[in-house]
Amino acid sequence: MNAPAAAATALPATLTLPTLAAGELYAGLVLDEGAWHHLILLPDSMPKTAGWKKAMEWAKEQNGDLPTRREQAVLYGNLPGEFKQDWYWSSTPYAGAESYAWFQLFYHGYQTSGHKNYELRARAVRRVAI
Repeated sequence: MNAPAAAATALPATLTLPTLAAGELYAGLVLDEGAWHHLILLPDSMPKTAGWKKAMEWAKEQNGDLPTRREQAVLYGNLPGEFKQDWYWSSTPYAGAESYAWFQLFYHGYQTSGHKNYELRARAVRRVAI
């Protein structure tokens, strides 16, 4: 591994956990594009929705975002009991197919992609840069 890549992924010697608002849960650390951030699960859950776009809009209304595929894996690993055993939208579009996006099953962690008009659940997250 070259030195610049290693430096970009290094965590500081001391981490300060972010302040959580009522109902928020700390999910863990996520490395994305060479930068670490804290991942926080917001309290509300959206029942099955009319599609990915509506889920993205709902997450913004919660002052958050849908989690990325990588963040969903962290959520499944660290907070599985906070999800129904059902499919949840991610914010990650499927490369090469504009009408598809990724989602995850919070029963056993399986991720796949499907049409953005599928009716799936949604949870919102917020990120705090380190």
